[in-house]
Amino acid sequence: MSTLALVAASDVPALAQAGAASPPPEPSASPSAPETPAPTQPLPQQSPPATEQTPSPPSQAQGGNVLPETRVVAPAERRPRTPPPRQVVRRQPAPTQTQAPNEAATQAQVVAQQNQKFDAARQNIFPPIGAGSFEMNRQAIESLPQGNNTTLDKALLQFPGVHQDSAASGELHVRNEHANLQYRINGIMLPDGVGGFGQILDTGIVGNMALLTGALPAQYGLRTAGVLDITTKADAFDNSGKVSVYGGSHQTITPFAEYGGTVGQTQYYVSGRYLYNNLGIENPTPANEAIHDRTQQEKGFAYVSTVIDPNSRITYIGGVSNALYQIPNNPGQPSNFQLGNITRFDSAFLNERQSELNQFNVVAYQHSAEGIDYQLSYFNRYSQLHFWPDPTGDLLINGISSSVYRQSYVNGIQEDTAWRIADAHTLRFGFTTSAERSLVTGINATFPSDPVSGGQAFDPTTGAPLPPVTIYDSSSKLGWLFGAYVQDEWKITNNLTLNAGLRFDQMWQYVDANQFSPRISLTWVPQDGTTVHAGYARTFTPPQQVIAAPTNIALFQGTVAAPAVTQNNPVLPERAHIFDAGVVQKIWPIPGLEVGLDGYVKLARDLLDDGQFGQAYVLNGFNYAKANNIGLEFKASYTKGNLKLYGNVAWARQIGKNVVSNQFLFDPDELAYIATHYIYTDHSQWVTASAGASYQWYDTKFTASMIYGSGLRSGFANTDHVPSYTQVNVGVSQDFYLVAPNKPTTVRFDVVNLFDKIYEIRDGSGIGVFAPQFGPRRGFFVGISQKI
Repeated sequence: MSTLALVAASDVPALAQAGAASPPPEPSASPSAPETPAPTQPLPQQSPPATEQTPSPPSQAQGGNVLPETRVVAPAERRPRTPPPRQVVRRQPAPTQTQAPNEAATQAQVVAQQNQKFDAARQNIFPPIGAGSFEMNRQAIESLPQGNNTTLDKALLQFPGVHQDSAASGELHVRNEHANLQYRINGIMLPDGVGGFGQILDTGIVGNMALLTGALPAQYGLRTAGVLDITTKADAFDNSGKVSVYGGSHQTITPFAEYGGTVGQTQYYVSGRYLYNNLGIENPTPANEAIHDRTQQEKGFAYVSTVIDPNSRITYIGGVSNALYQIPNNPGQPSNFQLGNITRFDSAFLNERQSELNQFNVVAYQHSAEGIDYQLSYFNRYSQLHFWPDPTGDLLINGISSSVYRQSYVNGIQEDTAWRIADAHTLRFGFTTSAERSLVTGINATFPSDPVSGGQAFDPTTGAPLPPVTIYDSSSKLGWLFGAYVQDEWKITNNLTLNAGLRFDQMWQYVDANQFSPRISLTWVPQDGTTVHAGYARTFTPPQQVIAAPTNIALFQGTVAAPAVTQNNPVLPERAHIFDAGVVQKIWPIPGLEVGLDGYVKLARDLLDDGQFGQAYVLNGFNYAKANNIGLEFKASYTKGNLKLYGNVAWARQIGKNVVSNQFLFDPDELAYIATHYIYTDHSQWVTASAGASYQWYDTKFTASMIYGSGLRSGFANTDHVPSYTQVNVGVSQDFYLVAPNKPTTVRFDVVNLFDKIYEIRDGSGIGVFAPQFGPRRGFFVGISQKI
């Protein structure tokens, strides 16, 4: 039976697309403790197309018999792609020489089994009942071009309804929402950072990630456009690791290392990555190489989990990201002001820079006994962002040079409980509370303005421009968030589940507000292979505290930086009604084919949006008084043998009306137009699509992926949009067994933007868009990794 289990495990699809009612996948056994095959039978295999048996040197068998070694080539689709271990029957060794290693292996297996039990219990605490779900496991990430060198945001573009944006505008959007995405690691919510474009998480840590959308259960609050639930790798504790180096175009070089193991009752895993390239942020020109765009980034991650007793374990998760960026230059920008005798500055020589530091720590205690599973967690996160201007160039080109500093420190507690009170009822309840100390500071140099013309002021006697003045604007705040929920999962029949809950959220920040939010959903499985879900959710979304920090616009009066609009109402929380329904269907006449369709409607009041309203690569928030968001998503996946295919198409539209906060950020004509007209939000896109394929041929894997966008909004009040685009990436990887049969050396070659499509993500116009950004030009990358 153990060999059959190994073969079954090898056929797990790389990409799982399922409705929320589908049970979570059971964790796989730790590689450190495989079941021992029967000594008298060779390991059964599925031919990849051919199976070969190779005799090996005889070894001493139990009872004095000499048996030949039987080696069977692994099926091509198995991951990791390593030849099966040699199955050799050996004489029982002396206990004093080998008993300790055998005991260690057994102990590691027991620890792995205990952690699998806790992982399954955690899945019971956080089930996505009634929500739409799209999953990508470790194998699927490695089947993307670039493999685990793919950044997290680029991997997410392969999910339905997710489209790309520039780094300055949030990198990606889920269902046409801006920023309203929640990140969780092992069910624990990570607090928001200070914005910017540094990513704290690396795909190397991901064992599985699921994007939950739609009418979320009551346990999910705050960021509700989507929840990215990341489960750390469960197969990383076999006292082994990997080292790799990857690089290529744009002077890219990125070494990576990871190692995990088991010591006693403790499992641990650590990883680290360094990245250097000459395309840190999108190029504002269509050229192959950007000007002044180097980046250096370091990321680290640690996971430690200890089983305290058969019913309890404690886990630590920590990560850090440190990044330095040059802000890329757009040549040919006009100089609009004069500084002393200097009247012109070549924008190709601007020297703007930005640094970002993010780190988080989580300590979680989990207990499961007598029908009750709960997890109590403490979390903190520190974020820091600093934008350095070019003091001379920014003044001459923009009339203002701003040094921007943002800092945030969050501490919080989260508790979640699942109580099986009856066969048909599971009660879930919990709370989250956090405190955030934020600091937003701007040191601005700008020119005095002429009281008549409003332009730059000059000395009436000498005719020389008046020297710039310095304006210091700072805002600090200790804010609090609190949320609590209760919900009941009621299995009305074996095929019909009702999940009803109530959530309460309270914010004490620059604005104090609260809301009770009912949630209800039905999940119906009329037959095997069909899952239907429908739900309603009331949501309450506070703005990020650093993005909602007020600006003292009175300080800028009498300068060329004074806004034309003087309204400056505070940023409000968003309140919305969400309706969602969908179906996932396995197409039985075509084995391996699964399709899904999901539709949603969102009706919002005080819709939150963000934008870059100056040369600093930071975001400022505002609200639309009324908004609605509707969409339809189609997804499909197909697996046959070693071939895996998937595709997604989404149609969506988000429109808003009447800006009711931070109005000073807008041009008076645009503000007046939006007050009486529904307009498309700047990040709204009509059609989004993605697709991918992978094929395993022996130890060689061929991969391809594609993204399509109909174009983000542009022009006056977002009334236009940039042209559509398609980007195709391809890759190939090959395993060699140079070190050991179970330690492959993997070599890969990837091409990003295969057809060298030149396209704009942004054209520099539209609400909250400061500069153009182009997609990456064609790039060639190679890498090598070694399992250790």
